[in-house]
Amino acid sequence: MNKISPRGEAVAQAAQRLLRAATDRVPCSPVRDLIGSDDVEAAYAVQKLLTARRLEAGGRVTGRKIGLTSPAVQRQLGVDQPDFGVLFADMSVPDGGSVPVAELLQPRIEAEIAFVLGADLATGPLDDAQVRAAVAHAVPALEIVDSRIRDWDITFGDTVADNGSSARYVLGTSAKPLAEFEPVEAVMTMKLHGETVSGGTGAACLGNPLTALAWLARTALAVGDPLRAGQIVLSGALGPMVPAAAGDEFTADIPELGSVSVRFHASANEDASSGEDAFSDEDTSSNEDASSDEGSPA
Repeated sequence: MNKISPRGEAVAQAAQRLLRAATDRVPCSPVRDLIGSDDVEAAYAVQKLLTARRLEAGGRVTGRKIGLTSPAVQRQLGVDQPDFGVLFADMSVPDGGSVPVAELLQPRIEAEIAFVLGADLATGPLDDAQVRAAVAHAVPALEIVDSRIRDWDITFGDTVADNGSSARYVLGTSAKPLAEFEPVEAVMTMKLHGETVSGGTGAACLGNPLTALAWLARTALAVGDPLRAGQIVLSGALGPMVPAAAGDEFTADIPELGSVSVRFHASANEDASSGEDAFSDEDTSSNEDASSDEGSPA
């Protein structure tokens, strides 16, 4: 009988710790005591285990999120390189929809540009020209991030293992092809109850959101799970993330692209919302995948 290696045991224990935190909605201690702070392979192995569990339970992948692209967010979290996580259908929230904070642990929100792919990024040089041509259109987006780790006490290894600290995402209803919108020139303003709480530009996202997309395309191919037509890619924060609480209503505006909004309420019974928690046994979301075969936004 094959024995599980000590490293394999550590990966399994880290996954179980994060799973328990998500299920019980009680933040856990960091997992770096098990997998280290900067062991990229081990961190993504934990993420892969948790992704496999969601797929086994009926979850459906809708795309990827790129994290830690903004210098402001990197400073907030004390990291110095991007990461990625997996988006699932039950993470989608409609534009203008509401999220019960009771389903989350310690949510924060950030504004981004999302790309909907019109072609696979599975072969070829994956250079700037190929990546740009693969984008069907861009839409304004909000990502609701939510660490399962207590007090957001995370290193790079912790957040990667925790699926990039992802929770929910919101896509705006306006969409533009890249012939009509240049991501690097975007200017974003995010407001809470009408007051500006975050701002930034496309250049804050690894210098250009399309550079972030190209990084992800190469990285996804390297790990054997390339980006596919119809998938959504959240390209990374354009400005600092902001804590979210019940009663908050956020709107992000990118004048060249459009706006997107979401609000938060106290409990799941108070209002309609998105799907189950991040590691639900069932994908019960009533929202359709924002990236259909035609690449239309939700």
